[in-house]
Amino acid sequence: MKILVTGGAGFIGSAVVRRAIADGHRIVNVDCLTYAACLANVESVAGSPNYAFEQADIRDAAAMARIFAAHAPDAVMHLAAESHVDRSIDGPGAFIDTNVRGTYVLLEAARSHWLGQGRPAGFRFHHISTDEVYGSLGATGQFTEDTPYAPNSPYSASKAASDHLVRAWGETYGLPYVLTNCSNNYGPFHFPEKLIPVVILKALAGAPIPVYGRGENVRDWLYVEDHADALLTVLARGANHRSYNIGGENEARNIDLVEKLCAILDRKRPKARPYADQITFVADRPGHDLRYAIDPSRIRSELGWRPSVTLDQGLERTVDWYLENEPWWRALQGRQGVGQRLGVGA
Repeated sequence: MKILVTGGAGFIGSAVVRRAIADGHRIVNVDCLTYAACLANVESVAGSPNYAFEQADIRDAAAMARIFAAHAPDAVMHLAAESHVDRSIDGPGAFIDTNVRGTYVLLEAARSHWLGQGRPAGFRFHHISTDEVYGSLGATGQFTEDTPYAPNSPYSASKAASDHLVRAWGETYGLPYVLTNCSNNYGPFHFPEKLIPVVILKALAGAPIPVYGRGENVRDWLYVEDHADALLTVLARGANHRSYNIGGENEARNIDLVEKLCAILDRKRPKARPYADQITFVADRPGHDLRYAIDPSRIRSELGWRPSVTLDQGLERTVDWYLENEPWWRALQGRQGVGQRLGVGA
């Protein structure tokens, strides 16, 4: 397939691009290169004849129309989004603009292209979203595809809105779509403002490792390369107008995750004192959801997919990658907001 990937210079998007190229697909990477994007993420495939890059903003209707006309994709994988919860607390407007209005503009461009091509049955708009749209769980239970939406942050509310737009364009205009909601991703090329890279880089710098509240919040961790595999599986074989939850089957409390990372660093980059001594509990994030957990039964039973990387394996690989790729993360540390505590505006 020729796949138009939005946000393909970001963390998850670049993993999709690299995997899709390896699988023989042709990729058009559309990214406006905001602070969290990095073309080094796709450097390994940039020379491929199956790869094209377009620097453009999904909110720009004229640019989207031009790109669809120039490349005539068989499918869209929409990953471009503002995604950092703390930034959404301090500046929600950018999240509404990109995640809601940007998705609307892209849907309209895709719909126009689909109609212009004679409504090809194989066309698919794949919208990639988050489990955060479902809100917060207590100590038990899991999110299913039928869980009511109850977003609690500006970020998750903007993603919930974009999910609803995609469904509406499917029901009202017949646009073929699939929708996926994933758990927390981690792995190589993770932008250094998210929890796991923050822990690794603060530890290496000898700085306090910040943990919100008492670290009791629970997340289901999904290795990013597993996620890319799942997304391409859903694109190829998922049922039209259907949603799929993608989980890592790896729940962990934040404090346990941080301690695991510290223990790995103790082995791989030992120093006089244990890295866990740097753990510092800080004021919690406003509206911090207690627990996320995904029931992956649908994608497992319908598409035969499940994750292949355990949390312990993935954390080892991730720490190794950061230790071996210092020039990559050093180059990003001067970007706006990196290394600072954000999300205190509430």
